[in-house]
Amino acid sequence: MKLKTFLDRVDSQERLRSALKRENAQFIVIYGRRRIGKSTLIKEILTKKDIYFLSDQTNDANQRFLLAKTIALNIPYFDSVIYPDWESLFRELNAKLTERILLCLDEFPYLVKSCSSIASVIQKLLNEHTLKFDLIICGSSQQLMQGYILDKREPLFGLADEIIKLDPIPVKYISEALQINAKEAVEEYAVWGGIPRYWELRTDYPDRKTAIEKLILDTKGILAEEPQRLLRDDLRETVQTSTILSIIGNGANKISEIAARAGKSATQITEPLSKLRDLGYIRREIPFGENEKNSKKGIYKINDNLLSFYFRFISPYRSILELGRFDTVMQMIDSQFTQFVGQYWEHLCRNFISGNIIDGVAYNLASSWWGKIFPDGRQEGKMIELDVVAESFDKKHILIGECKWTATEDAERIIHALSEKVKYLPFIKKDQTIHLVLFLKNRPLHQTEITYFLPEQILKNM
Repeated sequence: MKLKTFLDRVDSQERLRSALKRENAQFIVIYGRRRIGKSTLIKEILTKKDIYFLSDQTNDANQRFLLAKTIALNIPYFDSVIYPDWESLFRELNAKLTERILLCLDEFPYLVKSCSSIASVIQKLLNEHTLKFDLIICGSSQQLMQGYILDKREPLFGLADEIIKLDPIPVKYISEALQINAKEAVEEYAVWGGIPRYWELRTDYPDRKTAIEKLILDTKGILAEEPQRLLRDDLRETVQTSTILSIIGNGANKISEIAARAGKSATQITEPLSKLRDLGYIRREIPFGENEKNSKKGIYKINDNLLSFYFRFISPYRSILELGRFDTVMQMIDSQFTQFVGQYWEHLCRNFISGNIIDGVAYNLASSWWGKIFPDGRQEGKMIELDVVAESFDKKHILIGECKWTATEDAERIIHALSEKVKYLPFIKKDQTIHLVLFLKNRPLHQTEITYFLPEQILKNM
């Protein structure tokens, strides 16, 4: 089922339309991970005179043949000639045009794979400044697309008039897409993330549990092999990266723990961790107040919601799922789902605070904090974790928050426990005003004069 409306991407559409109104023909690059909506974005701005070509994995001669047939739908008999190379095809198209059009080459990495010289051909044509058509190249392989455009050694480096990287759609739009309230939106987004194609697939089922079973738990489901497809798009070596994601997804977050479980040294997994970070599949978190470059306390989290769900709940139980025992795994998911959503809720609340103005105070980037405090002079100290910590830009204020994704909470009790911890925090500066804030699923008990935020407030400002 298609989503009823084309959600978000307003800025990207405006950039494309603005570029295509410029006097000279434009070269535009669009890239992003699989199913994020690149093709849908392009089709929103195409007109009947434009040409859209979806590349495949056949050889270059066949792809020229297929492109020629596509062009022939607009330019009669264009496919009556066999084009010996890409330059002759592009030049013939240019010669036959009587008005400016847009040519889109989708899944461009497939074209490069079948003909490595095509980038040099495009470079040559662009440098001549005689094209009568705008050219968009688009691709799902983030690493390859970045390489073609951002690597100084590549022919197309520095030639793009616009480079558009599509990121996941913000959480607030899933409410509109699935016609659900804010609490349901947080729970759905925790599973599907901001990938519009996943939202479309979700709309085919009456509820979240059924969608999870049919799309992910069922070994024949459309998304059952999605992690492997994503990794194959961008990485030659998928065994090691899948292993690392599985380890992180199951609770090992420190580099030493990840390396030990993988049977590798820490230095051996540094590069694959870096690649996964560059692709946006994992993130590194450090405690508030630490320097990211120097901190040795960093922990790794899966940054993609569906991958996080998959490696937490699906990957460890593949053998059981192969036997068709979906109910067994679903029961286990149900028992841990609140905790799973709670971890995403914390991340969402930190993003909400970052750069936002709360009660007239503008806050810098928010993070979590973990470490020892020493109440009552205890020498051994006590380990604690804080969900949200952010300092104001002027350093005069600090916000400390706790996140709960549970049915009912007593606000006074939580604030009291939080204020007891605050007394011993090592990073509080002298004369700094402390603001205690709660982030809750539902309205709490005993809420008088306590600042708290609910899902509908968070989503409205994301």
